[in-house]
Amino acid sequence: MKTDLEIARECELQPINRIAAAAGLQEHEYIPYGRYMAKVPLGIFGRLNDNPCGKLILVTAMTPTAMGEGKTTTTIGLGQALHALGKKTFIAVREPSLGPCMGLKGGATGGGYSQVLPMEDINLHFTGDLHAVSAAHNLLAAVIDNHLHQQGSPALNPRDITWKRVIDMNDRSLRSIITGLGDQGRNGVMREDGFEITAASEIMAVLCLARDMIDLKQKIGDILIGYDGLKKPVFVRDIGVEGAMAALLKHALNPNLVQSMEGTPVFIHGGPFANIAHGCNSLIATRMALRLAEFTVTEAGFGADLGAEKFFDIKCRLGGLTPHAAVLVVTNRAFKLHGADNIAKHVDSLKQFGVPVIISVNRFASDSEPELKYLRDACAGLGVEACITDFRESGGRGGLELAEKTAALCSGRSHFKPLYGLELEIEEKIERIARSIYGAAHVEYSAAALKDVKRIRDLGFSGLPVCMAKTQSSLSDNPKLMGRPENFTISVSGAKVSAGAGYVVIYTGKIMTMPGLPKQPAALGIDIDEQGKITGLF
Repeated sequence: MKTDLEIARECELQPINRIAAAAGLQEHEYIPYGRYMAKVPLGIFGRLNDNPCGKLILVTAMTPTAMGEGKTTTTIGLGQALHALGKKTFIAVREPSLGPCMGLKGGATGGGYSQVLPMEDINLHFTGDLHAVSAAHNLLAAVIDNHLHQQGSPALNPRDITWKRVIDMNDRSLRSIITGLGDQGRNGVMREDGFEITAASEIMAVLCLARDMIDLKQKIGDILIGYDGLKKPVFVRDIGVEGAMAALLKHALNPNLVQSMEGTPVFIHGGPFANIAHGCNSLIATRMALRLAEFTVTEAGFGADLGAEKFFDIKCRLGGLTPHAAVLVVTNRAFKLHGADNIAKHVDSLKQFGVPVIISVNRFASDSEPELKYLRDACAGLGVEACITDFRESGGRGGLELAEKTAALCSGRSHFKPLYGLELEIEEKIERIARSIYGAAHVEYSAAALKDVKRIRDLGFSGLPVCMAKTQSSLSDNPKLMGRPENFTISVSGAKVSAGAGYVVIYTGKIMTMPGLPKQPAALGIDIDEQGKITGLF
C-alpha cells in the first residue's frame, strides 16, 4: 500500500490562481506563497459580506485510539465528495503542529487520496503561522522578564506570573525551568518558569477567535500575564507590548488557501489542540469559507467530548456561527477498544446541541467487510444513519452516499443551541459539561483549583465560557478508562482565565500543556536526500 507521502507526490497540483478563481476569489484578493499556496487578506470581507452564508458541517469523532481515527481524512474526503456532487464546497481545517508531526501521530493533512496539498510544506513550516505565534508569545515573555529586571511599572510579583514560554515541539524537559540564573542578577530576575507547546498558547487561541486586526490587538491587550504584590491583575495592555505582538501576527492572521487532491479549495488556518485548547481552525477562515461556498466542512480535534463541545460552546457562541450537521467518525479499531456504548454517548452528546447527526464508518485497509457491516448495523441501531466510507483509498468517490445524506440533513432549519448559558457560575458550567457530555457522576476540586476559581470570579470573569483541558483517550479524565465509564468523578486540578481568548481554562486529571516524545519518535524516520526529497513524513 502506498504511503500518504507517495500518493501526495503523484498528484498533479493545480496552480493556486486556478484554485482561487474556482473558489470565487478575484486576482487582487489573494497573495501567492509560491505556486500552490496563498494568503487571503481580510479585506475581502468588504465584498463577501453581501453573500449569503452557506451551510456549516462539523466533523468530529468517537473517543480515539492513540493513532487517531481519520477525522481530518474524513473532513477532506467529505468536502471532495460534496464537490463531486456539484455542490460548491470549501474545506476549513487546522494547521499541523511540529510536535505530533515529529512525535507519534504524524502530520495533519489527511490521508491517502483525501489530503490537502502540498503535503510536505503544510506539515513542516507552511507559511510560517505557527512560528509567528511562537514569536509573538515569546516576545511577551521576554518583555515580562525585562519588566521585572528593569523594575517597571506596574510592578509584577515574580512569584505570581502566569505567562509561560512556548515552542512548537514536544519537549517534556521544558515543562518546568528556572530562568535568570547566574551572573549576580545581570541575567534577570531568577524565577520559576516553563514552556507549553505553541498549540496551547493563548496567542493561538486569540488568533483563531479574532474577527480582524483591531479585534486581535484588543484581545492581546486583554491577556492576563500575572499579578502585582497586592494581587492586583496585570494585563498586556498595562505594559504596552500588544502593538508589537500584533505586528508579528500581521500575515498570520490571513487564512491560508490550498487545495485538496481533487482540487477542492481548502482554508487551513490556526492550530489549537482540543485536549488542552479549543481545538478548532480560525473563526476568520470559517466565516470566509461560509461566504464563498454552499457548504463548509470543518473539523474539531479529538472526540466529540472535547473538540465538538468546544466548537459549539466556544467557537460558535463567540463567532455567531450556526452549524447545520455533525458527522461522527467511527472506526473498527476504536469500536473494538471502546464499544458501541461509547459511540452512543457521543451521539447523545451531539444531539444535546440541537444539531442533526450522521455517522461515517471510516474504512481502514485492514478492516474486513463483515466487521464493517457489523459496525454499521450497530451504529444504525442508535437511531442515526451510518455510511461506510473509504475516503483514504477512493477519495471523494469513497463517500458519495455520506455526502448526499449530509447535504440532506443541512436542508432543514438548524436548532443549534449551546449546552449552557453564560450566566451560570463557573462550577455550574463545569458540572453541566462533566455530567451531560462526559457522563460523570461527580466533580471534585483540589484546594488549588478552588482558589483559582475564586480568584477568577473575584476578577469578574465568571461570565465567560469554559474550556476543559482533559485527556482525549477517555470520556473521563483517566486515560485508562475505556468505553463509556459510569459513576466516575471528574477531578479539577486547576483553572486560569484566558481573558484575551475569552474563556476560562479548566484543568482536569493529570493533563499537561507540554507533551513529551514517545520512545520511538516519528522524527527518527524522517530524512532528506541531496536532491531535497523528503522521506518518512506521514
